[in-house]
Amino acid sequence: MTQVTVKNGNLDMALRKFKQKVARDGVPSECKKRECYDKPGVKRRNAKKEGIKNSRKRNKVNRDRD
Repeated sequence: MTQVTVKNGNLDMALRKFKQKVARDGVPSECKKRECYDKPGVKRRNAKKEGIKNSRKRNKVNRDRD
């Protein structure tokens, strides 16, 4: 369970810290994955698309550095 202490009554800062910790633990992505069932072929297809997208992004960054 994620816990955050409120210091000096600053609830906004505590809420921001809580959201960061939850996001770092991967809770939102896990909830999104469990919303519906994806067939294995669909999972593979999406993973391949993500890989292509990430490699294009990496290539673009590397080209911009040169």
